[in-house]
Amino acid sequence: MTGVPATDLADDDLDRELAHLHETRRETFLHGSPDALETHTRRMLELEAEFRTRFPERVTPDPARLRSGA
Repeated sequence: MTGVPATDLADDDLDRELAHLHETRRETFLHGSPDALETHTRRMLELEAEFRTRFPERVTPDPARLRSGA
């Protein structure tokens, strides 16, 4: 894995790194090698999990996006 572990990032750095990964996702998906996509996915999931842990109040489901009964 490359990069600073998500748990070691300052809050602002975590937010910035996650935003950057989301910005580059489509490009990696369309034009990256299978290894690049796997690495990108692994890092994105690591950062998203840490973000959810630190900021649960910022990650709230929009009721309009939920299936009935979910």
